[in-house]
Amino acid sequence: MRSEDVAAKKFGMTRWREGYEPREVDELMDQVRETLAGYERRRSVDPIRGDDVVVSRFSPTRFRTGYDQNEVDDYLDEIVAALRQHEAR
Repeated sequence: MRSEDVAAKKFGMTRWREGYEPREVDELMDQVRETLAGYERRRSVDPIRGDDVVVSRFSPTRFRTGYDQNEVDDYLDEIVAALRQHEAR
C-alpha cells in the first residue's frame, strides 16, 4: 500500500443506517497518508502506528450521511497490515 492509494480511496456513503463521521475518518486517512509518504521517501516521520489505527474510534452518524462502516473497517485492516510491515523494518 502506498500513500497515493490512501489519498485516492473513496468510501461509500450511508443514509438510512449508521455510518462513521466522514471528517474523523478523513483525518485518520490523512495521518496514514503522511506516514506512508514519509516511509516511501525514507524520511523521518512522526508515524501513526498500526496499533493506533486498531484502537481508533469514530463517532456514529444517525439520520445523516456517513461513511459505510464495513468498508472503512475492511480498509483499516489493510492499513494496519501495511503499517506493521513498515514498523518491522
